[in-house]
Amino acid sequence: MPARQPEAEVPELIDVGANLTHESFRDDLPDVLERAARCGVRRLVVTGTTLAASRAALEMARARPGVLWATAGVHPHAAAGYDDTTEDALRTMLRQPLVVAAGECGLDYNRDYSPRNAQRAAFARQVELAAASGRALFLHQRDAHQDFLAILREQGSRLPAGVAHCFTNGPKEMADYLDLGLHIGITGWICDERRSSELRRAVASLPLDRVLVETDCPYLLPRSIRPQPRSRRNEPETLPEVVRVLASFMNMSPEVVAEATTRNAQALFGLSAGPC
Repeated sequence: MPARQPEAEVPELIDVGANLTHESFRDDLPDVLERAARCGVRRLVVTGTTLAASRAALEMARARPGVLWATAGVHPHAAAGYDDTTEDALRTMLRQPLVVAAGECGLDYNRDYSPRNAQRAAFARQVELAAASGRALFLHQRDAHQDFLAILREQGSRLPAGVAHCFTNGPKEMADYLDLGLHIGITGWICDERRSSELRRAVASLPLDRVLVETDCPYLLPRSIRPQPRSRRNEPETLPEVVRVLASFMNMSPEVVAEATTRNAQALFGLSAGPC
């Protein structure tokens, strides 16, 4: 993907959800990070979706302190394999300063790659783990809103802070998550006019102090980018486009939204200042 410069000068951005352990980044990660930095994306949180991916994310963060941080968790697709050994390993990783959140964890009833009872059990255990470790939650929910809410509400006042990663729903679901104190993670989904109508309605009332932005790369290449790149692999350098489109539906300037998302990410995950 050629280097893409933002249309206007924007403050530094933090990509809070980048799947940089994906095999598509194996051969050119330094170039990917360099392109991102030229577009203002100088700090990123690398998503852990399995025990192996969480370990790889932590190793990436150790290799690039001040640029990369990690999450550690088990995605609902892999929940069937969640056991005591997995939990012990996650608990150890969550003690590491560079691991800033438990997850990606949650429920996915859309694809059901793991049985739903296994998903619910693994999710509840990871929420408990986050509460015990003092880490934020990096949350996934698809077609499972009520069960997802029920598990989070069981924690009551012990529920950690967190982010509803790659939020794609409408105003009602967003209000439920805001009531729990969660942040809302916005991806390139908002750039797709074919399927983002509910999301666009929701963000019109999204409080500025609860918004985060992420690419979920290599997925969700913003459809609004012109010209569309030949490669369908999304990269962190596209984050300014997510901010631009999001700001238009929040009826704010991209600069204001960018500053808020960076401030929110720093506070939620306890990120140190990035490189100059």
